[in-house]
Amino acid sequence: MKLISVSDRSSERMFLDTARRIYRDDKIWVCPLDNDIKAVFDPARNPYFKHGTARRWVLTDDSNNLIGRIAAFIDHNMANSYDQPTGGIGFFECINDNDAAVKLFDTAKQWLQEQGMEAMDGPINFGETDKYWGLLVNGFTHPSFDIAYNHAYYRDLFESYGFRVYYKMEGFHLDIHKGIPERIFRIAERVMKKPGYEFHHFTWKETDKYINDFALVFNEAWASFKQYFEPLEPEYIRETLRKARPILEEEFIWLAYFEGKPIAIYLMFPDLNQILKHLNGKLDPISVLRFLWLKKRKTMTRARGMLMGVIPKFQGLGIESAFIVNLVNVFRNKPHYTEIEFSWVADFNPKMRKIFISVGSVPVKEYITYRYLFDPSKEFKRYPIPDIK
Repeated sequence: MKLISVSDRSSERMFLDTARRIYRDDKIWVCPLDNDIKAVFDPARNPYFKHGTARRWVLTDDSNNLIGRIAAFIDHNMANSYDQPTGGIGFFECINDNDAAVKLFDTAKQWLQEQGMEAMDGPINFGETDKYWGLLVNGFTHPSFDIAYNHAYYRDLFESYGFRVYYKMEGFHLDIHKGIPERIFRIAERVMKKPGYEFHHFTWKETDKYINDFALVFNEAWASFKQYFEPLEPEYIRETLRKARPILEEEFIWLAYFEGKPIAIYLMFPDLNQILKHLNGKLDPISVLRFLWLKKRKTMTRARGMLMGVIPKFQGLGIESAFIVNLVNVFRNKPHYTEIEFSWVADFNPKMRKIFISVGSVPVKEYITYRYLFDPSKEFKRYPIPDIK
């Protein structure tokens, strides 16, 4: 086996092509856009490089066939918030061979140790947690855009190396045509009739207002998850929406207000993977034409619920139900959409899990985020799960 550090265009191409080779016989896998993967490792496009660093490697066999890849990274804003300084690994792909997996894990571990790390989480992203995060361990069906998908044998490769469960996550499915429980409508109606409450969907005409309001709510609602929270900058939201504009539905992004102050947010995108399935990671001129044709044919029938957040003072008051009912009304005017996938919800967020169950969605996918301590004599601590009634 030969290990190659990604350092130029040729090795970067190998990094991208490794995934195509690993999944070449998998009819479910959807190839991410090459440009999106490149952006993760481009300091000019990934703001995490302002406070972090990353490395990549590719593994070939003795005949120079691509058999694996891995990335390792450190977010210095987060690394020292744990008992042991902790980095991350991700974008792991490997043939079903334990020796190859060990070679990749060892390489990442050694580099992280050289940077002063004492543990590594994986598979995770060098960026926001809503992308490329966790290992799929159950529910090997269509992957939603930016959501983890991998071969089932990856679990054995991780766990035989010594990775342990840090926390678990679930993806939920909601069949829009089945409707939602009547009591959700009653709760939503009660909330929306209360004085001072308003619900508005995003519009491009008022981009600046909604982006700033979105950031305010996000940063207050997620601050309690200290280990994985970093304040969201309005410019990051702006860039995300700009990139998504070709597919974005204004009515898929909602904000709630009380007496003019933003108090809750909901973000959902059409599932771009239903188009990317046909593009093999490319956006050359022919692929762009095909993209536009598939979009016009309403190929995207699934939406991905990316996040919902309510600032603490207004939690438990039915804001989430009002969002869902507003979305039901949106889907009546967009009947080609048939389902929503909510991904993902961690086991350390039981309140959100309870909400998704209450509106009629069901868990269909399971993921694991692992942690590996370099010193096995150290005490392993799982991410704490709060008790709720």
